[in-house]
Amino acid sequence: MSEVSSSAPSTRSRKVRALLAGGLVLGVGAAITLAAWNDSEYATGSFESGAFDLEGSVDGSTYDEHATAATAAPLAFSLDASNLSPGDTVTAPFAVRLDDTTTYGANVAVKPSATSGTVTGLSYSLATTSAFGCQASAADTLVPAGTSFGTEPGTANFDLAAGDGATAGDAVFLCFTVTAGEALQQGQSGTATWEFLATSDS
Repeated sequence: MSEVSSSAPSTRSRKVRALLAGGLVLGVGAAITLAAWNDSEYATGSFESGAFDLEGSVDGSTYDEHATAATAAPLAFSLDASNLSPGDTVTAPFAVRLDDTTTYGANVAVKPSATSGTVTGLSYSLATTSAFGCQASAADTLVPAGTSFGTEPGTANFDLAAGDGATAGDAVFLCFTVTAGEALQQGQSGTATWEFLATSDS
């Protein structure tokens, strides 16, 4: 009897160890079965700013920047604007456009003129024209005749097209007309400066 009882635990022990070993093998097999493949996709974007540059011309062919009141383009009036008398009318053409590097169109607002000195008795109007020069037909009135300097309506504006990288956008041609009224004083001297404020469409 003692021999039989001593061999039984030994047999059970081997079976337990065999089951444990099997369990370990099954555990490892389960880990391998649950492993997954991975794959990724990436996307990237590059960003650059556009360009925006308004320029003006007093002769319709040579354009340049006149970015401050101190560097304003001097208008060439049809008569001697330094020797006015009541009833005189003088005109001057101007043109603005967006240069070839500009990537956005623009809306241009005509800001109220700033004056220095004495401009008593002077009024003006501003219109777009079909071509450069005040002899061309008027296309649209931006500021009506008889407007005093510094009191322009805030709705005077027009649109400009962008350049295409090789050529500048189409110009808008303008004509200033200044009229001397009966209130003009002898010996007076004054200056008016206009600002064309361009705002990009985007």
